[in-house]
Amino acid sequence: MTPIDRDVLAQVRFDSNGLIPTIVQSVTGRVLMLAWMNRESLERTIEIGETVFFSRSRNELWHKGATSGNTQRILKIELDCDSDALLILVEEAGPACHTGEESCFDVETLFISGDE
Repeated sequence: MTPIDRDVLAQVRFDSNGLIPTIVQSVTGRVLMLAWMNRESLERTIEIGETVFFSRSRNELWHKGATSGNTQRILKIELDCDSDALLILVEEAGPACHTGEESCFDVETLFISGDE
């Protein structure tokens, strides 16, 4: 992994709770999940090369796959144009969702355009 650009890291805009929404995407292009990061989890993610998130319900860090083995190896981290959201491209080892599905977005479809 290319070393982190500390100038870019300094641009990250965390919300009033110290969090930033983080979209996780597979190398296949599939969106796997949306999770939250704080500064500590982002720095830990960069340090170990696997996703580490902040659990709002448990108020603690969680290393994705630490208990399940379904880790996400970081390939790239991108900051959006407003510096208030992250996109992380990963190579996953197993499903992303706690339900066992590949993606957390395999649950319900709200709308499908007739043009599809």
